[in-house]
Amino acid sequence: MKPKTIITTLAVVAAFGGLFGWSYSARSSTAASVQGTGGASAQASRLTATDTLYDFGTISMKNGNVTKEFTVTNPTSNDITVKTVLTSCMCTTAFLVGQDGSTKGPFRMPGMGYVPPADETIPPGESRTIRVVYDPNAHGPAGVGRIDRFVTLTDSVGGALQLEIKALVTP
Repeated sequence: MKPKTIITTLAVVAAFGGLFGWSYSARSSTAASVQGTGGASAQASRLTATDTLYDFGTISMKNGNVTKEFTVTNPTSNDITVKTVLTSCMCTTAFLVGQDGSTKGPFRMPGMGYVPPADETIPPGESRTIRVVYDPNAHGPAGVGRIDRFVTLTDSVGGALQLEIKALVTP
C-alpha cells in the first residue's frame, strides 16, 4: 500500500471511532440525567407521595394505553413550586392535574418535542395529581418485554421527586 492510502485509511478509522465514542458518551449522560440515577448532586424534593412505584403487571399492546395517577403533597409550611415534569422515555407522558381538575402538559422526555414548564405552585398541605400515561405501542414490536419508566418532578430549589411505573408488555 502507498503511504498516502495508509494515512487516509487511518484518518477515516479514527474519525469513525471518535464519532462512536462521542455518541456513546452523549447517550449515557442523557439517560442518567433523565432517570435520576441518584448522583451526588441530586437532592430529594420536599414534596412527598404515598406511592412512588406502580407495577401494571402484564399488559397487552393490543389493549392500548394504560394510566396511573400519583398524588404528590406539600407537607411543609411553605409553598413549593414544581418547575419541571420530565419522563424517561418517549412512550410515557405525564400531566399535572390541578385541584379544579384542569390539566397542564403533556410533559415528555426532553428532546422528543416541546416540553412546557410546569410552574405549578402547591401551597402547604395541598396535593396535586400526576397522571402518567404509558403507550405500550410506542416502540412497536421491539417494545415487548419488561419496562421500567420514570417521571421526575423538579422543584424550585432543585429537589427531585421520582415516580416509577413498571409493566410486562405482551403483543
